[in-house]
Amino acid sequence: MGKPTGFLEYDRVEDTIIPVKDRIKSFKEFHTALDSEARRDQASRCMNCGVPLCQSAMKLSGMVTGCPLHNLIPEWNDEIYHGHYEHALSRLVKTSSFPEFTGRVCPALCEKACICGMNDNPVTIHNNELFLIEKGFKEGWMKPRVPAVRSGKRVAVVGSGPAGLAVADRLNQRGHNVTVYERDDRIGGLLMYGIPNMKLDKSVIERRRKLMEAEGVVFRTGVDVGGDGENAVSADELRAEYDAVVLCCGAKKPRPLAVPGFEEVEGVHYAVDFLTNTTKNLLAGRLSAANGSGASKRGRKKKEEDLISAKNLNVVIVGGGDTGNDCVGTCVREGCKSVTQIEMMPKPPVERAESNPWPEWPKVLKTDYGQQEAIEEFGDDPRIYETTVKELVTNKSGRLTAVKTVQVKFEDRQMKEVPGTERTLKCDLLLIAAGFIGCQDYVAEAFQVERGPRGTVSTSTPETYATDKTKVFTAGDMHRGQSLVVWAIAEGRHCAKEVDEYLMGYTTLE
Repeated sequence: MGKPTGFLEYDRVEDTIIPVKDRIKSFKEFHTALDSEARRDQASRCMNCGVPLCQSAMKLSGMVTGCPLHNLIPEWNDEIYHGHYEHALSRLVKTSSFPEFTGRVCPALCEKACICGMNDNPVTIHNNELFLIEKGFKEGWMKPRVPAVRSGKRVAVVGSGPAGLAVADRLNQRGHNVTVYERDDRIGGLLMYGIPNMKLDKSVIERRRKLMEAEGVVFRTGVDVGGDGENAVSADELRAEYDAVVLCCGAKKPRPLAVPGFEEVEGVHYAVDFLTNTTKNLLAGRLSAANGSGASKRGRKKKEEDLISAKNLNVVIVGGGDTGNDCVGTCVREGCKSVTQIEMMPKPPVERAESNPWPEWPKVLKTDYGQQEAIEEFGDDPRIYETTVKELVTNKSGRLTAVKTVQVKFEDRQMKEVPGTERTLKCDLLLIAAGFIGCQDYVAEAFQVERGPRGTVSTSTPETYATDKTKVFTAGDMHRGQSLVVWAIAEGRHCAKEVDEYLMGYTTLE
């Protein structure tokens, strides 16, 4: 423990956030890091607890609190306080494959379990982590680690999201020859095309790609494994060519809207399609914030380059989670006329209920960056709780003009409408951010792997990764269902260990 009185002397200070009026002018990241001295003060607040729950990943009341990667948080906080930044970084990357991702987009399960947060504000673990990895890249400490010996074993990883990247990174470091197949034009999966640029600048993903390529990982983008297009590769080809195949294709089958015929209405899009389209146009230079420049289409996308723009439109978003919030922030930047976010569940309390004590995950109201921006722009919180969309209203040409909503309540785990609560909202653009219901069918069908009731690929237990087909493994959302980036990385690391043992008969991976 570097400074025994640190948690008494210093208040929690987070990275500076650029004001709303300034940050919505671009799609750039909007947090500014503290300087090294201030960061050392924040690290000194870590109490080096005898039982550091921050790194525990305990399941309490059905929810996990603490880091799924079991990061050695007290150790590197202590090293930060003493100014031993390079050594602190070495302790961080020992357990965390991509701190530059989790340091930006993780909801910080570690901080929710921080003992300092029991009676005060928790340590800024999330910001400390990002500080370390960014300093490591800046100072040149993040150098390629090329394996001295190669095993001669070949592994194909299908999907380059956080789970696939973690599998590839670990197996490559073990000395296996790893090729990652990605159907999109860029690696990253939902890191690239599901998380907006203002949360995770895409140059960060490209930086990691270059490092992994220098270490020996091969990336093949634009290749659709199991598909039937021009650039498709069959499951049989991969099984024949590689000693092991790892499926990390995510859980990208979106949950549909419970309104018949919604897919035929112009102006209705799944949230991930909208966010993907926005990022692709941004990277291609066809989009700028509050501008909506580009080939804007109010209806359904006609060509890959067409922009699904929210500019001057009344937007309704179905779904109150992180993806819905990302859609709010994106629509505000594109210059929407209004934005409403609909959530079926009740509004959470502002403070913990007695039935939700520390260190359980706090089931409290969170007003995220997108909602903050909507409040600043339009004067009201965009969220409407205990409500769902009941009907879509269109004009004669089939274009969306409004949605009819109704309040709901849950009785005996069944959602029921509340009579007399119908309401009509103007809506030119409806975005469905209601979650996902498993992996897309065609890859699982191509490999003929068994799937469970949640639409994910089955393994003998939730903690194992071998499928029912020889030499075929799975990890990440494709295995556990829709989850967090940190869980995908943890799954990728654990899966790599199992694959290594399969290939070699033993494993040295932790």
